[in-house]
Amino acid sequence: MKLFGTVATAIFCLALSGTMFVPGARADESDRKTIITFSAPVEIPGVHLAGWGVLPAGTYVFKIFDSQSDRHIVQIFSQDEKTVYATILAIPNYRLKATDKTVMTFRERPVGEPEALRAWFYPGRNWGEEFVYPKAKAIELAKETNTIVLYTPAEIAPEVTVAVKSPDEPVVVQLKQAPVMAIKPTGEEVAVAEVVTPLPEQAEVAAAPTPELPKTASPVPLIGLLGLLSLGCAFAVRAVASRLG
Repeated sequence: MKLFGTVATAIFCLALSGTMFVPGARADESDRKTIITFSAPVEIPGVHLAGWGVLPAGTYVFKIFDSQSDRHIVQIFSQDEKTVYATILAIPNYRLKATDKTVMTFRERPVGEPEALRAWFYPGRNWGEEFVYPKAKAIELAKETNTIVLYTPAEIAPEVTVAVKSPDEPVVVQLKQAPVMAIKPTGEEVAVAEVVTPLPEQAEVAAAPTPELPKTASPVPLIGLLGLLSLGCAFAVRAVASRLG
């Protein structure tokens, strides 16, 4: 029994050391390719291929084209992915509960008007893409739907070619640099934060003051503790080896 206890102690020490330094790993889903079928026409924000401000009912492919910390560029393709209908600016938005299915949200409009695309949430993620509309369209949507709508005052012309393949192309650079604001149904401009909810961790970090450590704080006690832990493991392994030898 004493030998078993010594072995268990050694194994526990080694296991503890391993878990302290093994980094986490996640699958790469950088473009978040999603196939969506709309049963009715859907209005989308610019920038889009001229004449495609409203997508007819059908199947489309959504992908993240370029990703930054505070904004994303989303592209909408035809089902065969040979035609790019839209290159759109979106702001990351948070939701309280993730789902195992893709979620698209819309702004309901008067009868006869197509629903306007609002946000896209990828399966298993708490944050999605809140789409940014041109200012004139955002004012119209805000009044019709009685909601706050994200917009950019930047004038960005529709695409004249079907493919945007590089993050350095002019239209993508414009979208990355375009200012983003929000508009109320009354026409009043408000902060983007009233529409987009930041990740809880970011909100807490922003709200909480940074704690100040006492000037006498030192890493020496921690180093000493780790040294004792390593020494204990060494003695335990040596004891096991001597008993088995």
